[in-house]
Formats: sequence, structure tokens, C-alpha cells
Amino acid sequence: MSKAYERLLVLEGAHNVRDLGGYATMTGASTRWRALLRSDGLHLLSAADIESLLRAGLSTVIDLRSAEEIALEINPFGVDGRVQYHNLPLFSALAPILTTAKTGKSPFDMAARYRDAIENCQPAIAGVLCAIATAPEGIVLFHCSAGKDRTGIIAAILLAIAGVDDNTITEDYALTGAIAGRLIERLREKSLRGGADPAFIELVLASEPQTMRSTLQHITRIYGSMPDYVVRIGLSNDEIEKLRQRILG
Repeated sequence: MSKAYERLLVLEGAHNVRDLGGYATMTGASTRWRALLRSDGLHLLSAADIESLLRAGLSTVIDLRSAEEIALEINPFGVDGRVQYHNLPLFSALAPILTTAKTGKSPFDMAARYRDAIENCQPAIAGVLCAIATAPEGIVLFHCSAGKDRTGIIAAILLAIAGVDDNTITEDYALTGAIAGRLIERLREKSLRGGADPAFIELVLASEPQTMRSTLQHITRIYGSMPDYVVRIGLSNDEIEKLRQRILG
């Protein structure tokens, strides 16, 4: 009997740590459990949380936040020699609400931000994917602040490379809104204290399925497929195969 896994890892200090395993692919395979974790910020992890992740097999942490974000909310794995830690900033326009609000356009369109990331952050995206492809054996955890936007784009790319269909990828993206209520409420309260517009906050915190669906459609329309996109941004066939092996086992 195969071991049963829960998609959401229950921790004290992070509320959107999710496993990308167990998703069916279009070829009949399934993504591998405890290979890739997507997460919100890790700065509030307790000592017990950290030990739990290490016992699960965590070997690599990829922090998608900017240096400014990290200075305010320090990643505990940045100085933990038991794991490899990489800071690979991805698209500041998808940073936390108070940062995003400073550069926000009206009306705000999250899907347009995602498409901008796909087009304008290709070297950064390629760097993240290469870090995952070449990571040592064990769990790779990648995260941003909410675990929704920057993290969601990388998760979608990885699942698509594995052969997971667009509907399932979109459902995985939307899970943040369904399961991360404590996180969303904390971010909402923090943003309100910082003076952000309440209507703008709700737009930025939303995990609308159409946001991811339109992003995937954009990639298909412009590049043909996700593997074609990943080749275009600079990954070799060998690196893409390493990603598939990590995702599928």
C-alpha cells in the first residue's frame, strides 16, 4: 500500500505550504509526493516547524522575494546549513500589497501582471527552474510572501512541464483562497494598517481561477506549449528532463 499524503502541510508559522504531488498527468502518470513544496513566507516558522520540514526531507529552499522583503521578514533557512538556500528574486510587481500598491495601475489586473512576469522576467524564471533542476536529492521548497503569485507562476510552469492539464493547474492555484484563510486575513490586516485601499487589497489577495487560466492560455497562444516556452527562455533539453524526473520520479 502506498503512503498517504496530505496536500497541505500543517505548520504553526506558515499556512500555505502545499505539496505538488498526486496530480494526474495527461499520460496517466502522477506527480511525485514530497518532491516539490510551494509555500508562503517562512519567517514565522517555529523551531518545531523547521524540524518537521527537515524530517520530511527538505533539502533546498528557494526564496523568490526581494532583498528588501527578506530584510523585513528574515528567512530562517538563510543561515541554516542543513539545507541549500537560494535567493532568486522574481518580479517585484508581484511583491506584497503595500509594495504593489505603490506601482499599481487602475483598474488593477492581476492576470496582466502574471503575463508581464511571463514576458519580462524570463531570465529570473529560468534561474529558478535551473536551481530546481539541479537541486540535490530531497524536497525543494520555493516560496514568496503569500505563496500565491510568484510562487503560483513557478508551480504552474512545473506542473505543465510534468504534463498536468490546465484545469488541474488552475485548481491548484485557486487552493490558496480555499485553504489559506488565516494567512489571507493576516495579510489583509497588515495591509489595512499600512494604509492600502481596501478594494485594492481584495483584488490583490484574490486567487481567481481566471487569473491563472488566462496566463496558461497566453503561454499556449504565444509559445505553443509550456515546454516550448521553457526552451525559449533558455533551458536545455537536459535541464527540462531533470525537472520532469524531479516532478514525476
